[in-house]
Amino acid sequence: MAKITLDNLAHSYLPQPKGPDDFALKELNHDWEDGAAYALLGSSGCGKSTLLNIISGLLVPSQGRILFDGVDVTHAPTAERNIAQVFQFPVVYDTMTVRDNLAFPLRNRGRPESYVAERVNEIARMIGMEHMLDRKARGLTADAKQKISLGRGMVRKDVNALLFDEPLTVIDPHMKWELRTQLKKLHHDFGHTMIYVTHDQTEALTFADKVVVMYDGRVVQIGTPEELFDRPEHTFVGYFIGSPGMNLLPAEVSGREARIPGGVTALAGDYRGLSGKVQLGIRPEHLRLTADEGLPVTIHRIEDVGRHRIIRADLAGHDINIIAAEDQAVTPDMGRVAIDPLRVNIYADDWRVAAA
Repeated sequence: MAKITLDNLAHSYLPQPKGPDDFALKELNHDWEDGAAYALLGSSGCGKSTLLNIISGLLVPSQGRILFDGVDVTHAPTAERNIAQVFQFPVVYDTMTVRDNLAFPLRNRGRPESYVAERVNEIARMIGMEHMLDRKARGLTADAKQKISLGRGMVRKDVNALLFDEPLTVIDPHMKWELRTQLKKLHHDFGHTMIYVTHDQTEALTFADKVVVMYDGRVVQIGTPEELFDRPEHTFVGYFIGSPGMNLLPAEVSGREARIPGGVTALAGDYRGLSGKVQLGIRPEHLRLTADEGLPVTIHRIEDVGRHRIIRADLAGHDINIIAAEDQAVTPDMGRVAIDPLRVNIYADDWRVAAA
């Protein structure tokens, strides 16, 4: 296990970058705590895999350093970093059995066969392949091969870090849930530093102690799932986390009031001197459809998703989403929406502003 330090780290795939827009990974300084489980979350092309490949040693950054427990490994090859990495698409030895694939990292380091057998059987049970240990990998399905790849990444207990690059892409949905559960158990039992790259918010929020949200090559927030949901530090976090994501409305904010499309709403805090693009952010869960309170809305449709209903509505020409509990009545006379002031976030040029 290791504490991983990113020191003034940035990377461009261009030989002579001229400005921030030329960097796939913009300047980053952060300590990844020893033994923590992180998820790198963001849309395709935001820099997640670039950062992971720098950590693993597959890529040398254009600037800055990466340190493991204070030791500079920026130019150290992957083999010297003592990490295990699982890629998006399965990498297995087709001519080997499942057993030999799982055993390979241990045998390669000279571990006793008794230990190898014990550990292979343990991992095989974890990934649900104990009945396939003597089958050749050739001819297995893509999801079975990915389970082998995951198992091979997890079989060593002595690694500095376990890195996962969208490892469940080819796994069926039910098995995804089981494997995420097993990964969390592995982390609990052995305390490896884990970094898990994904564009799937469910995977990130259910796996990680802390989620690192990336947008346009930079980290815009690092936090617990609760922090990302309640206090998104950037509008992208509000939009990307949640289903549906946060409602964002143009606003003119003065003191404890915000003028938004449809009227004026109260704020729980005092905001002054805001400039640039000012927006009010409110989660669909924190809006309430009413008959006589709040701002007028026009309902377009209601989607029943079992646990709750999503109300798609129009607020003075702006689309908004409202979530109503399954047992909450929605009647034809409900043409207004009430905003909970305690749940409002205010943004200036996409970054969250704290109340005075």
